[in-house]
Amino acid sequence: MKNDNNESRRDFIKTGAKATLAAGISATALSSFAENIKLTGYNQQKETTPYTQTPLAYNYNTLEPSIDATTMEIHYTKHAAAYAKNLGDACAAENVNTQTTPLGTLLASVSKYSTKMRNNAGGHYNHELFWKTMTPQPSATMPSGKLSDIIIRDFNSFGAFKSQFSDAAKTRFGSGWAWLVYTNDKKLVIGSTPNQDNPLMDVSDLKGFPVIGIDVWEHAYYLKYQNKRPDYITAWWNVVDWNFIQQRFEANI
Repeated sequence: MKNDNNESRRDFIKTGAKATLAAGISATALSSFAENIKLTGYNQQKETTPYTQTPLAYNYNTLEPSIDATTMEIHYTKHAAAYAKNLGDACAAENVNTQTTPLGTLLASVSKYSTKMRNNAGGHYNHELFWKTMTPQPSATMPSGKLSDIIIRDFNSFGAFKSQFSDAAKTRFGSGWAWLVYTNDKKLVIGSTPNQDNPLMDVSDLKGFPVIGIDVWEHAYYLKYQNKRPDYITAWWNVVDWNFIQQRFEANI
């Protein structure tokens, strides 16, 4: 009986030690995960944006008259393509394994990398999202479901949200993007970022999950609208794909 008690005691100590070690690992993992959530407002591991360009789901001319075919072609094949290529070059030079590092994770620690990485990782991510949030024939002029409820909760009405978002896009000085962002405290806010920065970046003052963004660099609209950025923004609302945006929002939040 005495030997049995000693063995039971040794087993208990071993089990306890394993549990303590596991708890330590678990706490570390949870701490890391919590830091990710705190930093960006959502889990970057869900980010499935590839490091290479995704083919457009529509032809260059099918967003007309809101966005003309020539602008779409140049924007996609020249500007966006350059961001994707330069991002690949930066990842190779800075030893980023694109097979194991989600783009969202890279963006969340982009301050550790070069300016080339920051500009091109942001430019690639932003454009990949931008193309997907537009469609030639929107089936809805506003979201429904959870996203609609939160927009109304945080902006009082869809019209008020739309007006505030348009103002952020119109008043973004120089080149950049305007965003609707879902923050870590579960609120929707509107803001803008310069150049190719976005709300996933640790260097950005505006942080959270980017629900929708509009490109207000001149190359996005100048051929058709010249210096009339407000006209471009007004027309852009006509091709916003609220079904895609709503589904993406609900899948990530």
